Amino acid sequence: MEININKDIREYTEGVFFGLNLRQLICSGLAVASAVAVYLSSRETFSKDVITYFCIAAAIPFAAIGFIKYNGMPMEKIIVAFMKDNFIVPRRLTVKANNTYLEALRGYFATKEKEAINAKEHTVTNEAG
Repeated sequence: MEININKDIREYTEGVFFGLNLRQLICSGLAVASAVAVYLSSRETFSKDVITYFCIAAAIPFAAIGFIKYNGMPMEKIIVAFMKDNFIVPRRLTVKANNTYLEALRGYFATKEKEAINAKEHTVTNEAG
């Protein structure tokens, strides 16, 4: 007798129907229902080729929500992360250096600079006079 155990037990999902978990089953049903609704509403207006593409386009969002996972995130979290990354959080980050050593010694450097300027003026006046 052999017992199959997932290598990572946290990724285990219980199959409800045909190996699909409840989320996938509900989203599959919504995808089929949306495709059928699109077909029934547009079968007299468009040709079957065009209706086929409309049905696929109507079913894709529900299928994506039910089946796509990226880095352990379901589709709605992927969409929220995408919106935050591209629209809410600014792309341009301004970084300003914070030199605490320079801030601490700013007064010392100012006095030394004044002394150097005064010494230079003093030597210029001595040479001219």
